[in-house]
Amino acid sequence: MTTGDVGPITVMSDDDCWAQLSSRTLGRLATSVDGWPDIFPVNYVVQRHTILIRTAEGTKLAGVAINGRVAFEADDHDVVEGWSVVVKGQARVLSTSEELADAERAQVLPWTATPKQRFIRVMPVEITGRRFQFGAEPDHLYDFG
Repeated sequence: MTTGDVGPITVMSDDDCWAQLSSRTLGRLATSVDGWPDIFPVNYVVQRHTILIRTAEGTKLAGVAINGRVAFEADDHDVVEGWSVVVKGQARVLSTSEELADAERAQVLPWTATPKQRFIRVMPVEITGRRFQFGAEPDHLYDFG
């Protein structure tokens, strides 16, 4: 991916995308099962250019087991600017003792006081990111003729 500017929107490099993802711990995992999309807020960490999610048994875990093709998004903003990164990839539920030990070392800490003993790893196929400079919409000239 190349970096480029289009007005108040800047395309982020892959390295910048990973740096921004690494700076946050809350994102959204989008899945699709039986043709129906679903999206879940998740806590995560970046581990070796993958997204590692800690979760409990339930819908998102089952969704990934049925269809591992997912999208993941994280973003942030302040009053002046914002950014958004989307990772499309293949997700899988971790199961071997080696995978689980590796995931535990990543320190994905649950946000709620509920047991979350399962891990999902998203292996990226594509990563894209944008930075946004906030401001007023430019004036438009409309031709209603």
